[in-house]
Amino acid sequence: MKFFVVKKMTLIYILIAGLFLASITIWYILKVGDTVVFNQSTSQTMREIQMVTGEFKTTTKDGKEIESYRFDPGTIFMKKGENVRLLINGVNGEEHPFYIEGTTISGKVRKGAETAVPLQFNKKGTYRLICKTHPDKKHNGPMIAYIVVD
Repeated sequence: MKFFVVKKMTLIYILIAGLFLASITIWYILKVGDTVVFNQSTSQTMREIQMVTGEFKTTTKDGKEIESYRFDPGTIFMKKGENVRLLINGVNGEEHPFYIEGTTISGKVRKGAETAVPLQFNKKGTYRLICKTHPDKKHNGPMIAYIVVD
């Protein structure tokens, strides 16, 4: 008859390894049902980005009033192929007709209203959102925002 001898320390190591594997298995089973706690997008398919129209205004020492308009934030980032809804809230200036350079996208932002602009770019690059009323310094601009597509 053959006997199998197990030392006390070997038995303890086997028991510790078994408890470790059981703990990992239980943790994994419980973790599978977790939900995402923080997600920047409001839906699975479309992310919303908020933007506002703003104005800087001052008077120089000689009494000349100067002003400049801008989009805020001035730069937004998105992934190639990503669906984004750009929501532009008109705060300063009565209206800002705009276009996105290199695309057929155009529209108008009015004071006190929100303009929704659906965006999806299939080509990487930097696209300029340009206000037609304030395209350069001569017209209290430039009122330009940059859309960076990675």
